[in-house]
Amino acid sequence: MDEIVLSSFLSVIFEKLASAALETLAPYFKTDYDIEKLKRSSLQIQSLLADASQKETTNQFVKRWLNDLRHLAYDVEDVLDELATDAIHREWTDQSETHTSKVRKLFPNPFSKHSSYSRTMKDKIDVITTKLQQLLEEKDALGLVVIEERRSTNVNRRLQTSMVHESSIFGRRVEKEALVHKLLRDEPCGQNFSIVPIVGMGGVGKTTLARLVYDEPKVTEHFKLKAWVCVSDEFDSFGISKVIFQSVTGKTTEFKDLNLLQVALRDHIKEKRLLLVLDDVWSESCQDWDTLVGPFYACAPGSKIIMTTRKDQLLKKLGYGNLSRLRTLSHDDALSLLALHALGVSNFDSHLSLKPHGVGIVKKCDGLPLALKAVGRLLSTRIDEEGYWKKVLDSEIWRLSVEGETVPALILSYHDLSAHLKQLFAYCSLFPKDCLFDKENVVRLWMAEGFLQQSTPSDSNKECLGHEYFDELLSRSFFQHAPNNESLFVMHDLMNDLAKSVAGEFFLRLENINMEEALEKYRHMSFVCEGYVAYKKFEAFKRAKSLRTFMAVSARVVGQRYFYLSNKILVDLLPELPLLRVLCLSGSQISEVPESVGNLRHLRYLNLSRTRITQLPENVSNLYNLEMLILFGCRSLAKLTNNFLKLKNLRHLDIRDTPNLHQLPLGIGELKCLQTLSKFIIRGESGFEITKLKDLKNLCGEFSIEGLDKVHNAMEARDANFSQKRLNEFTVVWSAASANVMLAKEVLNELRPSNDHLKQLNIVLYGGLEFPNWVGDPSFQRLKHVSIRNCKKCTSLPPLGQLPSLKKLFIEGLDGVKVVGLELLGTGSAFLSLEILHLKNMGGWEKWSTNSGVVFPLLQELHIEDCHNLVEVTFNVLPSLNVLKLYKCPNLVEVSVEALPLLNVLKIHRCDSGVVRRLVEITSVVTEFQIEVKNSSHLGLKAVKNYWKGSGEDKSCLNM
Repeated sequence: MDEIVLSSFLSVIFEKLASAALETLAPYFKTDYDIEKLKRSSLQIQSLLADASQKETTNQFVKRWLNDLRHLAYDVEDVLDELATDAIHREWTDQSETHTSKVRKLFPNPFSKHSSYSRTMKDKIDVITTKLQQLLEEKDALGLVVIEERRSTNVNRRLQTSMVHESSIFGRRVEKEALVHKLLRDEPCGQNFSIVPIVGMGGVGKTTLARLVYDEPKVTEHFKLKAWVCVSDEFDSFGISKVIFQSVTGKTTEFKDLNLLQVALRDHIKEKRLLLVLDDVWSESCQDWDTLVGPFYACAPGSKIIMTTRKDQLLKKLGYGNLSRLRTLSHDDALSLLALHALGVSNFDSHLSLKPHGVGIVKKCDGLPLALKAVGRLLSTRIDEEGYWKKVLDSEIWRLSVEGETVPALILSYHDLSAHLKQLFAYCSLFPKDCLFDKENVVRLWMAEGFLQQSTPSDSNKECLGHEYFDELLSRSFFQHAPNNESLFVMHDLMNDLAKSVAGEFFLRLENINMEEALEKYRHMSFVCEGYVAYKKFEAFKRAKSLRTFMAVSARVVGQRYFYLSNKILVDLLPELPLLRVLCLSGSQISEVPESVGNLRHLRYLNLSRTRITQLPENVSNLYNLEMLILFGCRSLAKLTNNFLKLKNLRHLDIRDTPNLHQLPLGIGELKCLQTLSKFIIRGESGFEITKLKDLKNLCGEFSIEGLDKVHNAMEARDANFSQKRLNEFTVVWSAASANVMLAKEVLNELRPSNDHLKQLNIVLYGGLEFPNWVGDPSFQRLKHVSIRNCKKCTSLPPLGQLPSLKKLFIEGLDGVKVVGLELLGTGSAFLSLEILHLKNMGGWEKWSTNSGVVFPLLQELHIEDCHNLVEVTFNVLPSLNVLKLYKCPNLVEVSVEALPLLNVLKIHRCDSGVVRRLVEITSVVTEFQIEVKNSSHLGLKAVKNYWKGSGEDKSCLNM
């Protein structure tokens, strides 16, 4: 199709020119008249943007004009950025007079009439002024006029339809039933697994249909193991096998060799019925397929592999002929789907005047579900405007000639976006197909690029604005929730194609670096990680002098690969990219960061996560504009730069999973903008004290505080003012058990976080005898995950049963607890939401009794492990329990439970055989047994065997 180039209301840049920022430019103009002239020109240009945005689709000259304007806007922002950075530098040097003479040599005074710097800046501004005037003079020839952009006022309707669940699907009942039948049917084949294909064009609903059957209860009951892998156009046998292994085992074991990985996978799936979904397969190579499926021959007969694909060549090579393709929706189903996403109901009965337009739009969408959803959500903003529906139906975009499979309906949805959203969506063209992305990280990237600079309400900030924009794109189907992971997101392949087509000459994703590519014009680039990146491939980047984004990306977040990047590449390349705002080298196996990184004065976002670096260069503190420093997973990192005080704009410091980082620089406590500080390390009087946190009033998100045994007075903890910080994950860690148990309790009591935001709480090595009252307080309405570990002195548990939303509870290493009873339950109904409970390494625990009616009504998994003194466990009933694991509890002789009606998995290791016999007697639907008792000749074990023999049940998976 013809390139639909990104257009944007560039208002942010021109507002800067027309605002107080011009005061900074004043020394470069001869008179106030020059300033007013620039101001008027910028405002006139801005007033034409709404008209230009509408005309760019069909007018190549307007499209070119907008591109030239956008490039000029980048140049303007670079100049303003440079001046603002110098202002920060002067402020810093004024505060350090003793070192002024040395420091000023680094950056000359921009206001010196004789400095070459001043002349250079004057020349840049003159060029910008001239170009701006030239563009303004072209408006008449292009027919551009001032129009008022019409805004949708029916926001509530849009937000309602954005909440429609993915399972609201039309016209797939027959296909679903047929597919379920194939999955449950044990058809004869020469191997233990067979392929169930779903073939169809992009956007027709292949993945949606696969999700429907994958989550079907009958299917879940039929298969012992399930796994879902998004394959995409690169068929990576190692990566796919790794995701399957992690899915079926729940383990993240690292393998460096495909053979070792597949042997481990084979051993785990041996003689078990497996359902595997390979989503979006593009490969046509039988060799790739044979490499991947080696372990699956060990599965139990009846195992199935669902393959969704647009291409049927591989299936034909594997002997699957006469393949039927998934059809588009019928007219009636398509009309219902459009109504659902446009009106929030499944028909047009209450909007009869809109139905004729809806019928016409359905015909133009050709029954394609993705297109219908996208257009439906576009129309949902104007459900009371018949004229708007007619305008959409009559749009010229339906008649565009398009390349590939991108459909006009998606282009129409893109064209309806506001200018800000167009820019943000085009930016996502930097992500590869099927790349899983995190919402927070995407918002931070947008922010670093300066895309979130417009004026916002006083109670909001740039992050909130970014979240609103992200949710808007999600509600319009430009983004989707990732399969099996609601916390991550993905773009449909067609949406990814659309993003790439509208990226124009500003955004470029390099999957195969072409040395002949004209890189000079691009402002934002990403490159897809390879195993080893050769030096020669990056020589071309030296031509990209205006580059703002240099980002390493991976095909997936989950199971993300590492890649090897020569240090020489960075040493030679970074000085050639002086305008970088985003530098992401996540996953690169570099061991040191070049000193030249400190000269990237425009840098806002520096991501060195999962690298091998041991320290940061000291001159990183010269990055005055830095807002995001991401060092997550740098397991060798031992030292940050000392002079953090200079990073006054730093908002997010992510130092999770950095076990060798034991000390933070003192200046961190002065960073008033800091919102994310994932790890805080107390060093006592000679280092960082907890009181330094009191000024960090904007802390939010995930926060861990270590070394609480260094706090000598509970008032210090109170001064940190945690109740006013918006933390959703809070971890408190003592380095060693405190000798003063009362002080430990007082300190923890003062660490109470705000109950309005907390979702996860972790308490580690706490040294008190009991927990303060806030731990387990039902006012923590959003708390879903609690972990209490290695609190050796505690003699009782807090009333966690009172937490209304608690879903996961992990208790480990509380040796002082002997009896677990009513104190854990609290008052009233207990554990109403709990689904997973782990109790591990409880050395002193002897008895667990919950004789107080029904508790744990939703508990699905119960794990009790390494509790050597545990003798008795008593429940009334566990109505929802699906998995019960009892490991290494040799003295456990009595388990009293009235019923386990839904128990499906029973694993008992090194426990008394009497426990085995009792549990087997009260279960009826168990399909997986793993049993190892203290003495296999015990009479109780023989009774268990006789019981199963007499019942006639097949317990082929029993291990004794």
